[in-house]
Amino acid sequence: MQFSRRFGPLALAAFLLLSLVGPADAADRYIGYYYPPPQSEPEVYEARATAMAEASRNSRIGFVTAIATETRKRPYPPPATIFAKGDQAQKLIIVALQDGFIDTIYRARALFADMTAQARLLPIFQEMGVQDYFTFFDLAKLLGFEEITISNGRDFTHQVLLK
Repeated sequence: MQFSRRFGPLALAAFLLLSLVGPADAADRYIGYYYPPPQSEPEVYEARATAMAEASRNSRIGFVTAIATETRKRPYPPPATIFAKGDQAQKLIIVALQDGFIDTIYRARALFADMTAQARLLPIFQEMGVQDYFTFFDLAKLLGFEEITISNGRDFTHQVLLK
């Protein structure tokens, strides 16, 4: 009796708050921590690639670590950071570190186009003979990523689900 009197209103408030958040926010624990809520439904990319058999949590973490290491070697501060999250590091997250860098869907898509150009130079694309066909999203799928989130870290977030 004492418990319900003291915590009943709190439990009711928590229930109401969770019901207002909605299923997309409840499923993404990184919203509100690394980036604001997406302003639109996630984009779905039907990948031309399938995850490599050797794709693992370690390979995904190694991939983002290699990108972060190369980015930090430049003589200027990085405009964005990239990292993997999720139990299996299956979520690739890109967040701008400077204002005005990734603040519209068009700039996000331009960044992905640039990342595609860079990915096409990788030996794996050359060896597979897909350098003029696969995109950065396909590379992410090869590595076993399931979702890519890109944000300016302030008021813009876009998500891409890799199918």
